[in-house]
This record gives sequence, C-alpha cells and structure tokens, in this order.
Amino acid sequence: MQPRTSSVTLAELADHLGATLHGDPTSKINRVSGIENAGSGDLAFVANPKYASLARTTQATAVLVEPDFPEISVATLRLKNPYLAFARAIEIFYQPPLYAPGIHPTAAIAPTAQIGENAHIGAYAVIGENVTVGNNAIILPHVVLYPYAHVGDNFFAHAHAVVREHCQLGDNVTLQNGAVVGADGFGFARQSDGSWYKILQSGPAIIENNVEIQANACIDRSSIGETRIRSGAKVDNLVQVGHGSTVGENTLLCSQVGLAGSTIIGKNVILAGQVGVAGHCSIGDGAIATAQSGIPGDVPPGKIVSGYPAIDNRQWLRSVALFNRLPELLRDIRSKLK
Repeated sequence: MQPRTSSVTLAELADHLGATLHGDPTSKINRVSGIENAGSGDLAFVANPKYASLARTTQATAVLVEPDFPEISVATLRLKNPYLAFARAIEIFYQPPLYAPGIHPTAAIAPTAQIGENAHIGAYAVIGENVTVGNNAIILPHVVLYPYAHVGDNFFAHAHAVVREHCQLGDNVTLQNGAVVGADGFGFARQSDGSWYKILQSGPAIIENNVEIQANACIDRSSIGETRIRSGAKVDNLVQVGHGSTVGENTLLCSQVGLAGSTIIGKNVILAGQVGVAGHCSIGDGAIATAQSGIPGDVPPGKIVSGYPAIDNRQWLRSVALFNRLPELLRDIRSKLK
C-alpha cells in the first residue's frame, strides 16, 4: 500500500478506532502493513495466535492487539476485534478511485431503462430495455444489464460483470469483475435417442441487500422458482451457486465452492475453499465445512464437518491421524501374524 501524503498520530488513531493506547500518543502512522513486513511508521495487527511471536520482533510503530495481549516493545492499540480495526484503519490510508456522476458517450442505454440519480456509467456499458437502476450506481466499463433486470441503490459493478434478464438485486450490492448473476442453470432432460433437451431456465436470481459477489463467480437462474442469495452473504471468486439454491443471511462461500441445484444453505454458514455440496441438500444455520469437504447429505445447524464424505470434524481429524499411521500399523499386524 502506498503511504498517504499525511499521517495521523497514535492518539488520533486510537480515538478513531475506539482503542486503548499503550505507547507514545504523538508517534506518527503513515500506512498499514502486514506484521511480517512492517517498518517504522506502519500499523500492523495480530488476530491469529500463530503470528503473536512476530509482535515481539516487529519493526512496526504500533500493533493492533486484543486487550489481554502481553506488553511488547512497540506501542499497542488494544481492542476486542483487531482484525476489524485493521480493516477500518485501511480506509484511513487508502482512497480507492472516485467515479463522478455521468454517462460515458459509448454506453448503450435503452430508452425504456430507468436510471437513478448520481449514476456513473462507464464506457461500453450496456443497459437493456426496461432495466431499472437505483440511485448512486457505479457501473464500470463493459458491464451488461439484460432487459428487465432491476438493481437497487448504491449498486457497484466492476468491469465485465453481467446481470441477466429479470434478475433482481437489492441495495448495496457489489459485483466484482466477471461476476455473472442469472446465467442459465445446468438443466437438460434426456431424450429417447440419448441426446439432451435443454430445459428453459425461466426463474430469476434474486440478490438481497448488502451482498458482494466476487470475481468470476456464477449465480445461476432456475428452471422454475428462483435462486436467492440473502442479505449480507459474501460469495468469493470462482464460486458456483446452482439453480434453485438458497444461500442464507451473512453466509460465506469461499473460493471455488460449488453448490449443486436446489441446495439450501442456512444463515451464518461458512463453506471454506473448494467445498462441494450435492444437490437438494440442506446445511443448517451456523455450520462450518472445512476446505475441500464434500457434502453428500444434510448437515445439522452448528456442525463442523470435514473430508469426503464429510463427517464430524473431530472424527475426521482422528481418522487423518490414523491414516498417516496405516503403514506402521500394517507392519505391526504382519509381524504378529508370522
């Protein structure tokens, strides 16, 4: 991160973040940095215990830590959620590009489209017939909104994002580059000659408020009914949400998660990277699936599962430990059979 032209004192930073300062209140902070690479004038943080030892040797001017973190040689800003505070501190030192209201002359906007106030519409964006766009939209180059799409206030679509026909997006929705909302679900019926007959995907994808869908993720439309991403959910890069699925409030779908059709995911669920969920399964509220888990059936609320087929995480950890000992155990068994 490039340092900003001005700096803030630790006293000012502590006041802004609501932190308790242990150290010189007049020390200056110019930027934020990871604790491994931090130097003079940098603010770092410790949220993961495995990095705690680095706090004792860091060259940072100050470190964000939890209230009971041991005293170290550099200044500390103490508060309950150092990671969240670090996220807020980044906003002080980095200003993303600003997009002034206006419509680029190369944008193609249908005469029946309704565009709210203060919109920024970039080069070669396409907004189809009967589209409605709320206030304060930022639509960057090559974004496409198909006919009858609806997006709410504060919509932010990065370059090459696509919203298909009849899909509905709420307020404060962000689409990162290449995200596709409402592409056809994977639906084909086998015919008597063995060929596949395409099933029309008539149901829209519905994205509720405060959802972010990151780069090259795909939220499929459904054959009938709808696909729905509920408020506050976050969808990482390269995620596939199959047709007719529902993703609950404040759920995280991490990179390369795949949901087959008609999957029901509860609220506050975390599916870590490369988790796959079979179709017509239900994942209960607050459940967690660790990376590369394969889920062939329902998961109860609050459960932590791992492996394929996914089982209780503690059982999986014991099984993995045993698997690593199989050659040794086999030798023992063979020696006893001699």
